[in-house]
Amino acid sequence: MTIHIESLTFDAIIGLLDFEREHTQKVVIDLEADYTFQNDTFIDYADLSVMIEEKIKKEQYTLLEDALLALETMILASYPQIERLFLKISKPDILNNCRVALSHTWHY
Repeated sequence: MTIHIESLTFDAIIGLLDFEREHTQKVVIDLEADYTFQNDTFIDYADLSVMIEEKIKKEQYTLLEDALLALETMILASYPQIERLFLKISKPDILNNCRVALSHTWHY
């Protein structure tokens, strides 16, 4: 099975620039996770969405890289049955002429 969480959108403090540390900005998270479904080994997408949003808002990361790695650690601790994890963090409003993002895929 593959669970998809697409365009999880919320405001958070994230980034290096002075104004990014002072004001929230829109953050968009995309996730894909492959896992073997057997009986009660499902992934609760609602719980996972809340966990991701709360983590990003609480930690106020300066680097997207640190945010991605922290999310990976947290998600695997809660859902060890995941076999492949893709995460993408986008900041759609930071530049006027494009949407910037960072992503990574892990295979377990």
